[in-house]
Amino acid sequence: MTQDLVSKVREDILTQLKNDELVLPTLPEIALSVREVAEDENATINDLSHVLLRDPAMSARLLRVANSPMVRTVVPITDITTAVSRLGIDFTTNLVIGIAMEQMFQATNELIDKRMRACWSRAIEVAASAQVLARHFTQLPADQALLAGLVHQIGMLPILAYAENSDTLLKDSLSLDHVIAELHQELGALVLKSWDLPEALIKVASEYLTFERQPDDVDFTDLVQVAVLQSYTDTDHPLGQIDSASVGAFARLGLEADEEDHQLSAIAEEVDATQYALTPR
Repeated sequence: MTQDLVSKVREDILTQLKNDELVLPTLPEIALSVREVAEDENATINDLSHVLLRDPAMSARLLRVANSPMVRTVVPITDITTAVSRLGIDFTTNLVIGIAMEQMFQATNELIDKRMRACWSRAIEVAASAQVLARHFTQLPADQALLAGLVHQIGMLPILAYAENSDTLLKDSLSLDHVIAELHQELGALVLKSWDLPEALIKVASEYLTFERQPDDVDFTDLVQVAVLQSYTDTDHPLGQIDSASVGAFARLGLEADEEDHQLSAIAEEVDATQYALTPR
């Protein structure tokens, strides 16, 4: 019966999307505006700063991150232009997209809202870890690793939006869990394609739970896989029971089985500081 429900929900969601009855999550206006400026090859740091200054809340969040251990600045940053200059246009853009996503994770139904907030909290935890892992163990851009972590479960949003209007799913938490587990990766790829994000990030949403994957080189999906598994360490969750030695992503990052605990412990404080900087307050 549960698999029949999954098939029905999938068909319903895809049909509603096609008929514009259920809309995929769209990036908030500030994220779109910042990305538009960043994609202009003639854009300057001042151009990007002017856009950000139109959104005081985003500016405040950006300054907080810019002054966090995540950026490792010695002199405090007190204005947006300096923050953008220090971070760079690409890093600022990815950071703004990530921070702006937070407002998507809320709903009118209390049960769905609770799930969305838990999903966002997990995304921040994974993003913080992925960003620090990228910095210490790869040559991949840390800002894109951060964004990869924030979007890895984005496919849950259309499912939870659908569930808000489904008495069946609202009343049956286990069935909703199963539907999410079965469908969120496929729908996540659809969302990120609609946002025109790079293929490497789209792949994160669709493959982050494919632990047997064997890419030629370390990629963002590897970073997110390691971050996700670390987030479930010492829990009863099935992902907490997976042996890291069986997951190629750990080896591709250079995390050796006999030194893995030591290697990850060495960056734990930095991960915590990054997570704190990203957490809304």
